[in-house]
Amino acid sequence: MPILRDGELDIITHSAEQTRRLGMRLGKLLQAGDVICLAGDMGAGKTVFSAGIGVGWGAVTPLTSPTFNLVHVHTREKDNQRLHHLDCYRLRGPADAESIGLDDILNGQGPVIVEWPEHIENVLPRQRLWIELRILEPTRRNLIFDATGERYQELLRKFRQSTFGV
Repeated sequence: MPILRDGELDIITHSAEQTRRLGMRLGKLLQAGDVICLAGDMGAGKTVFSAGIGVGWGAVTPLTSPTFNLVHVHTREKDNQRLHHLDCYRLRGPADAESIGLDDILNGQGPVIVEWPEHIENVLPRQRLWIELRILEPTRRNLIFDATGERYQELLRKFRQSTFGV
């Protein structure tokens, strides 16, 4: 578990299930207003990680790829909070982001997961948790976490503690 600098974490997973379990650990820590950006090539594990986040957060329905709808909204029973899961692969900038109601989503009452955030990076909040997923081998992935802002540095510290005990 190399720590690159405060606010960064570099992890290698060895299976889709391990990637999903890491997502579950992060999902348990999410609060309303959190913005989680998942960047990486097609097949890098963004949706697998997102599915884990949904389980950890307590989503009533499983998180799946929102490619065709662009936005999926999930709720949880304990407080009816909403989690927005966005797929920005087909978006090409601010006008496209506006067309899906991004401002309203970001100002909502729950966490937001953004897959393909690099397509709309200039309209996303500067303070966020950015996770780059990279394919190393057919089953191995490299996840690089970069926390910008006090809330996200604290979130990453809690995630590191819950995952590695340090």
